Amino acid sequence: MLFALLLMATSRSETLNGQQTQSPMFRSGTELVDLYVTVTDKNGRLMPNLTREDFSIFDEGEPQEIVLFENDVRPITVVVMLDTSISTTNVMDLIMGGTEQFLIRMLPDDRARVGAFNDKIEISPEEFISDRDLLIDELDRLDFGNETRLHDAVALSLDALHGVAGRKVILVLTDGQDSSSNIGWRDVLSRAIAEEVMIYSIGLEVEYFNGVRNRRTRPDGSLRRLAEETGGGYFELRETDELGATFTRVSQELHSQYVLGFSPPERDGKTHSVTVRVKGQGMTARARRSYVAPSDTNQTRP
Repeated sequence: MLFALLLMATSRSETLNGQQTQSPMFRSGTELVDLYVTVTDKNGRLMPNLTREDFSIFDEGEPQEIVLFENDVRPITVVVMLDTSISTTNVMDLIMGGTEQFLIRMLPDDRARVGAFNDKIEISPEEFISDRDLLIDELDRLDFGNETRLHDAVALSLDALHGVAGRKVILVLTDGQDSSSNIGWRDVLSRAIAEEVMIYSIGLEVEYFNGVRNRRTRPDGSLRRLAEETGGGYFELRETDELGATFTRVSQELHSQYVLGFSPPERDGKTHSVTVRVKGQGMTARARRSYVAPSDTNQTRP
């Protein structure tokens, strides 16, 4: 059913006058704030056929006029970052299989790189590519190690996405707490908000033998916050759960999101809270919770 929603995604775009448009980011010389919105019903099913009138946007609690509405599929540029520390050894086949499901479902205009983190961090290939087979081959070349440099890995993913146009996404999976990063999760979150990067995170509980006794990991507590604040999704699983279904769900969400745009009421260069609401009993809208307003000294996007 969910996969059918992806295949049924429409290619309809609307502005206030009802005309077709691709991706206008300016109106009357004013830069728009764009929000990528996932809508689900009370059972978690994606809702693909809503209209502009179904949504409301609030900036610092004040309602805003929606001047851009799109319901077509926009391409993504994504870094898939996987925890390959020693505790994931027993479930690595499941992790790689789930990641393959995500890469297989990339659309022709999507681009990706894949990475791994432990006591080292790597991302390959050198450039973002659309070739799914080559990306899957890169998974076999990822290295293993001991520590869990989760936040450093997200920061390096942000570096990789710097300067990329369009929708930017990080999909990160880990089974444990950050153990040796040089950067904190709040700094990573601030960067993701400022650079408009959406983070999807998967936390995996795993039982493993550390050489002395069996231990059970717990995913890092920052994963949920990183996802919620940037408009992504957070999934917490046990090693017996179906990882492939979760990676597939992430792909379906990314290809079923609405794009809403509004003119920022203040061009003050400050961080503003933003809320998206959707009509309909039991329906929930998920989008980033803040944005950095443009300033008069910075008339264009980075």
